[in-house]
Amino acid sequence: MQLSGAQILVQSLKAEGVEYVFGYPGGAVLEIYDALFQFNKLKHILVRHEQAAVHAADAYSRTSGKVGVALVTSGPGATNAVTGIATAYSDSIPMVIITGQVGTPAIGTDAFQEVDTVGITRPCVKHNFLVTNVNELAPTIKKAFQIAASGRPGPVVVDVPKDVTQAMAKFSYPQEDIFIRSYQPVTQGHTGQIKKAIQILASAKRPLVYFGGGVVLGNAHQELVDLVRLTGMPCTGTLMGLGAYPSSDRQYLGMLGMHGTYEANLAMQNADVVLAVGARFDDRVISVPSKFLDKPKKIIHVDVDPSSIAKRVKVDVPIVGDVKKVLSEMICLWKKQELLLNPAALEKWWETLETWRGRNCLWFECEDELIKPQYVVKKLAEVTNNSAIITSDVGQHQMFAAQYYPFERPRQWLNSGGLGTMGVGLPYAIGAKLAAPDQDVFCITGEGSIQMNIQELSTCFQYKLPINIVTLNNGYLGMVRQWQELYYSNRESETYFDSLPDFVKLTEAYGHIGIRVDKKSDVEGALREAVKQKDRLVFLNFITDKKQNVFPMVGNGKGLDEMVLPPHMRETPMDSDVNDVKDRDYDIRSVP
Repeated sequence: MQLSGAQILVQSLKAEGVEYVFGYPGGAVLEIYDALFQFNKLKHILVRHEQAAVHAADAYSRTSGKVGVALVTSGPGATNAVTGIATAYSDSIPMVIITGQVGTPAIGTDAFQEVDTVGITRPCVKHNFLVTNVNELAPTIKKAFQIAASGRPGPVVVDVPKDVTQAMAKFSYPQEDIFIRSYQPVTQGHTGQIKKAIQILASAKRPLVYFGGGVVLGNAHQELVDLVRLTGMPCTGTLMGLGAYPSSDRQYLGMLGMHGTYEANLAMQNADVVLAVGARFDDRVISVPSKFLDKPKKIIHVDVDPSSIAKRVKVDVPIVGDVKKVLSEMICLWKKQELLLNPAALEKWWETLETWRGRNCLWFECEDELIKPQYVVKKLAEVTNNSAIITSDVGQHQMFAAQYYPFERPRQWLNSGGLGTMGVGLPYAIGAKLAAPDQDVFCITGEGSIQMNIQELSTCFQYKLPINIVTLNNGYLGMVRQWQELYYSNRESETYFDSLPDFVKLTEAYGHIGIRVDKKSDVEGALREAVKQKDRLVFLNFITDKKQNVFPMVGNGKGLDEMVLPPHMRETPMDSDVNDVKDRDYDIRSVP
């Protein structure tokens, strides 16, 4: 039996086990939408903007661990999707985005709704294809899923001209992976390098495990926990790595980086051996490489992507491979060789870390009825027993969520870490809820970010998605205003909102429940009410302190030991804590 290209495409998606397709129809993809209607084998989620389609597919992938799928039309459909594609690319999320294209005879003629999708998306995809022959459609879809999910994951775009979707051909979907000569990712770490790594770790006086989103994407969280507990080492995670190690565990020092904890940042700066797993030493984590390396340290770097290793920081032991496999081998060799860290040195290191942790860098004053954003997040954690899936937009609220919600498991925290895309929170919540319908999903956002894709409240109503939106409304683009306060002499240039909608009425107009909260004493009750509403979307508009800042903070060009501290810590200079390392018989300049 022969099928049309559109039917072949739909059948190929079904063969890949696709459950949801997020999309928006248009002229170039009408054949595909007709095939979706006829076969009725996939669930299509009709969003209200193509950007939201890709974001929702992205979140579905982050939550489920599967490859997310989005479908958009040519021209503006494809260009609207680019922000979502770039967001997924920055965070290494496995996705396949199918874009419609004008018929092959019309390509290059400036036809109606024609853009060079392959050219436009080339810088922000793992790979892309333009399918010009219907016989190549099924194997191309197979390759797209294969490339998206293997090695370092990422989005793959498949551009399909309309005449290809109309052409007829026999359908035969490849059962095995297709050999791609130019793409052979390394997954098994070099045993010699792994042996060298554990010997260096065993000789460390101030060891630290630094993990990132690669541990989550590589499903290596249990191996990470096993290694950290086996060795007794402290660990710290990036924004993207949150949840890979349980936040409640004593050996976890909290998130590090620009808004990391005091103890995590000082540990990273003063460690003598750093084991980096699935992380890339980016600018938001270590800031300036020269300042980070001012105190010499041995660095072991494990990553599936060879281009990420030594990209910003020179490393001593590079290990290219799947993080799950590499950590498993490290654990096996550590046990086999019966290695132990120096007990006396490790005890001194932990004494230092506990001193830094005792400074309580995330403490905040909350004595009157003015709502502090940190208080809302802490209460949310309490009400949900630290178990909800949390999505966020980008800004102060994102950092407050990362700092004050204790993530206990992987794939519990969804945010745009690399690209920093405002507007992802609501479509992320849509994708997360569809991937995990039995779990509570909360979107923590701001009054600026939520308006960038607020039209997706309509999508939530159509598909009866009972998510909860927590808006920390301070009337400002808070993170930009914070920088203006600290570095631009309080010149608040275009960061204050003079006109905001009545979010309660707007939410109700979309068919949902809206609640405005003005007093601290009403915060917990409102959150509990939202949790009770198992079949309705609840939009909580918390009116928060307008000038609350996120601390600690590492400014541009500063080192991890040059943090801007919260007010309650400023009376004690940071230098005294850094020098405390030397006072404990450590030689900062010596490494194994």
